[in-house]
Amino acid sequence: MPVVSAICTGLPQPFNGVELSAIAKQPVAGKVMIRSFGIEGDMVANTKHHGGPDMAVHHYPHDHYAEWDAWLGGHDLLSGSAAFGENLMVEGLTEKAVHIGDRFRLGSALLEISQPRQPCWKIEHRFGRKGMVARIVKQHNCGWYYRVLEEGEAEAGDALDLVETGHEDWPVSTLFARLYDTALKANRDELRQIADLDRLCVPWRKKATDALER
Repeated sequence: MPVVSAICTGLPQPFNGVELSAIAKQPVAGKVMIRSFGIEGDMVANTKHHGGPDMAVHHYPHDHYAEWDAWLGGHDLLSGSAAFGENLMVEGLTEKAVHIGDRFRLGSALLEISQPRQPCWKIEHRFGRKGMVARIVKQHNCGWYYRVLEEGEAEAGDALDLVETGHEDWPVSTLFARLYDTALKANRDELRQIADLDRLCVPWRKKATDALER
């Protein structure tokens, strides 16, 4: 059973001279409350594109760090915590192994996978390297978000216990690929399926609906 090695939070701070970002997160000691809006003590800078109930908790697989380190030729950020701005540091779960709507018990909180993470320029700015977003799109190593179904307390060392499988035909990697990877884009039947996934967040279901209408 995967164990959370660190729960990380951050506050908005100057990022590129003009904008703020809370992508730089640090581990929290002891128990923290996981609320419907996110982990207490964690904030987002851009509320238009980040935050809200469907992006309450961010998970980026630590399993990808070694491949990123090789691709980047080494990077100091990868030896620390939350290099990709994730709230949960976990080994043993990747986008191919989890599904939209999977439910996990973490401490006394109940989390549900709500959507993949859409990569943006801030990752490249943080690492100082172009091409990372394109690699994420090609590799489908995007990470994902949870919504919080039941608020509760958790701490580093707690297990991330799968209690219910969601849309088992739709791993996070597959859904991300169908909507973002032009080499694997969804056909009309797949777009209809995506639009009907009741545990997928509304904006991503709308992406599928809009694609159908085009």
